[in-house]
Amino acid sequence: MKNKLRSFGFRLWLYFVLFTAIIFSVLWLLQTVFLQSFYDEMIIHNTKAAAEEMIRHSTDEDFEEWIDELSRKNSLLVYMTDQDGKLLYSSDEFTGMRKKNMSSDSAPSGKRNEKRGMSLRSLPEEYASFLESLQASETGRVEIRMENYYVFGAYIDEADSEEKAVLYVGATMDAVGASVTIIRMQLLWVTLLSVLIGLVLSWFIAKRFSSPVDRLSVKARHLGEKDYEPGGKKSFCVELDELSETLDRTNENIAAARVFQMELLANVSHDLRTPITMIKGYAEMIRDLSWDDEEQCAKDVAVIVREADRLTALVNEIMEYSELKTENRTEEHFSLNLSLLCEQTAASFETLKKPDGILVEKEIAPDLIVSGNSGRLQRALYNLMDNAARHTGDSRRIRVSLAARDQSAVLTVTDFGPGIPPEELPYIWDRYYTTRMRKGKGVSGLGLAIVRQITERHGGTCSARCEPAGGSSFLLQLPLSTQPPRQ
Repeated sequence: MKNKLRSFGFRLWLYFVLFTAIIFSVLWLLQTVFLQSFYDEMIIHNTKAAAEEMIRHSTDEDFEEWIDELSRKNSLLVYMTDQDGKLLYSSDEFTGMRKKNMSSDSAPSGKRNEKRGMSLRSLPEEYASFLESLQASETGRVEIRMENYYVFGAYIDEADSEEKAVLYVGATMDAVGASVTIIRMQLLWVTLLSVLIGLVLSWFIAKRFSSPVDRLSVKARHLGEKDYEPGGKKSFCVELDELSETLDRTNENIAAARVFQMELLANVSHDLRTPITMIKGYAEMIRDLSWDDEEQCAKDVAVIVREADRLTALVNEIMEYSELKTENRTEEHFSLNLSLLCEQTAASFETLKKPDGILVEKEIAPDLIVSGNSGRLQRALYNLMDNAARHTGDSRRIRVSLAARDQSAVLTVTDFGPGIPPEELPYIWDRYYTTRMRKGKGVSGLGLAIVRQITERHGGTCSARCEPAGGSSFLLQLPLSTQPPRQ
């Protein structure tokens, strides 16, 4: 139950409910608590705006029509008097209607101060105090706000008189009081209905949002397992679909890593066990048999050192191949002189193998520029030369050649041994296709696999062929670069 309350779907639904509650709380405040003050401010604003409109048209011949129209639209009570308080004209929201219902013989003449066939309203009781306030005003305008009533007054010009007239505009502000109860009752029903609909809609929305997240959670829990199901139903947004595709790719990487791990354990276990067994066996021989025999002890120690070196080389090759197989690892490539790199690597290798009588023949075209990592390319060439030296047979020589062909640099390493059977050529670049299968003296079977990985990382290709005169050739083809080599 606790986990369910903390679930994505429940939390999302809860936030929708909270959002609905906040919205309706604000609505209730606006429609009940602040309704009266808001209504009063709007009444005052409309009254002042209507009064200003009357003042602008006070000298028009149809001024009374302006007063009647604005009184009707804004529910205003309007009086126009002279400065002594003598009533000249009055109007309210019903004046216009009464005029329309008058008979044609009582139609207005269009002149000021005529009763237009109608009786004028009496001045309000507080008109005298209003007039005093207006006379005391320095601006010629006055605003009086009583408990439920608002009055705006001003001096205006008359078309047929040189003296100023007085304009009185009043509005009632308590009309909303009787409507609050009705509004509250209506708002109550609207709130109940809206909250009910909101709860249902928010549940469906939360369900739609949480369902793809739940599916992704299930996929994530089964990453790398046999029952993992890639793909699946598309969700409602691109981001979740991309996350699903990312999980699928991650599962593929985990599966590939697992296969690699199983192959590593299956294929390398024998190579690791053999040197370890020999090291242990010869160490026990030294301890039990040859400890006092200096000559035999030296021979046994030499075997231990040789097997330790072999073990170290095996571990290093495994680590290097694993590093190259890491797809997320990036390397910086620079323009480099491949011809110079081949010259230096071939010379160093020949010096290293001189005690074994290995001769390196070189046919290297000058100034071939490629883009790559010098350390990696040097490692690839060394692996090829070491492989050739182990299979060159009695000739004890290998050949390293470099030439340009079709916008590519072609590096070829040739041995002069018995060669590789044609049926094995497609497999020699595979990892752990060890030289034991070809009756050689290899270390782990990773050397050529490392060469292929390095070549592919440099955008090149690798191949092998049997020479008609005997022996085998291994070819690396790398794209030439137009940039000058980095100094």
